[in-house]
Amino acid sequence: MRRVSAALCAALILPALLMPSAQSLEPNSVASIFERYISKKELANPSAIVIDQSTGEVVFAKNSNSLRKPASVQKILAAVSALTYFAPTETFTTTVSLGQQTRTLVIEGSRDPWMSFNHKEAVRLGRTSLPRIEYNSLSSLIEANEEPVTKATIYYTNLYSQEVAHIKAFYKKQGITASLKRVNAREAQELKGEEILQSSSPELQRMLAFFLTWSDNVLTERIARLAALKAGERFDEDGVAVTFAGILETYGINSSSLLVKDASGLSHNNRITAAQVGSLLVKIRNEPQFAPVVNGLPISGITGTLKDRFTKTAPEAIGLVKAKTGTLNGTTNLAGYIESGDREYAFVVIADKIKRTNAASDRARKTLDRYLAKIAAPLMAPIVETATAITDLQTP
Repeated sequence: MRRVSAALCAALILPALLMPSAQSLEPNSVASIFERYISKKELANPSAIVIDQSTGEVVFAKNSNSLRKPASVQKILAAVSALTYFAPTETFTTTVSLGQQTRTLVIEGSRDPWMSFNHKEAVRLGRTSLPRIEYNSLSSLIEANEEPVTKATIYYTNLYSQEVAHIKAFYKKQGITASLKRVNAREAQELKGEEILQSSSPELQRMLAFFLTWSDNVLTERIARLAALKAGERFDEDGVAVTFAGILETYGINSSSLLVKDASGLSHNNRITAAQVGSLLVKIRNEPQFAPVVNGLPISGITGTLKDRFTKTAPEAIGLVKAKTGTLNGTTNLAGYIESGDREYAFVVIADKIKRTNAASDRARKTLDRYLAKIAAPLMAPIVETATAITDLQTP
């Protein structure tokens, strides 16, 4: 078999290695595509904006200052808030100790946002297991008391009300009447004795990735309220609203029109503009502090709530869109980043006026996917044809 000379191989391969990026769309072309597709009836006159990430130039805007329902796009604000007030490596610890008095326990919590009521799920996802805490505390309580335990007092700090209720119900099923009393940190230190166990949550950045990728509402609400508390605001939806507005103002984004009723976007009464979300996406994109937010966004055709999108409607865009979905009855949103060769665009589309049917939502999603695919392009052009050409030059 006669093979291609090393010099010829180099002559063929080198140009491929030096190939320019795949064809990227210039801002004017992107604007034309959005202008054409955004008017589709399937999207029902949405609010939209596209911004050139490298220049900050608004490439396209329609109804971009119109107040709309963010749905789960609101989770982007929750994640940014969390990383503004906590380190990405922050963890939340729960410690259980026997009390100094007989038939007492002390649980020192830290409002662990990812505490799980299901032990198998906790093990699988690295969560703190409430059943583990309950069973271990019960066993230690029984061992520490010679007489049968029919009543117990459990002092606690920084647990959620649902967890308190779960613990009380657990002890009741075991035939024990448990009286749960909330105390402060100093009192907990004075009341506790021998430590039974300690359990910590995963790092905050992992929890953020989970709630962004899979749109977990409860986890989002808890983390956003923790961020509000850390910011010196109330541990409720009002505190979250003030914190979110403060985040926008920090980056020079007018927050006067923002209306926040929850952190997760589940409320139909939330209101935000595409311009506000788009500006925030541009601001955080290249800030190392917020890398967990960008990296936690679902990826088209690959992860999370975008795993099953683009695969059939627009396979050419698989892996080229990172974006948070937002879905409510009558609302189909998408906000994030799209790769177009050596360019990247931040985009927001809030379609909250579509018909309240599954079919209408599906049509809106498919339409959105298809026109984003008109913009998407990988950074490097494929070199498969060059490799094939080299193979063809090998003759028997």
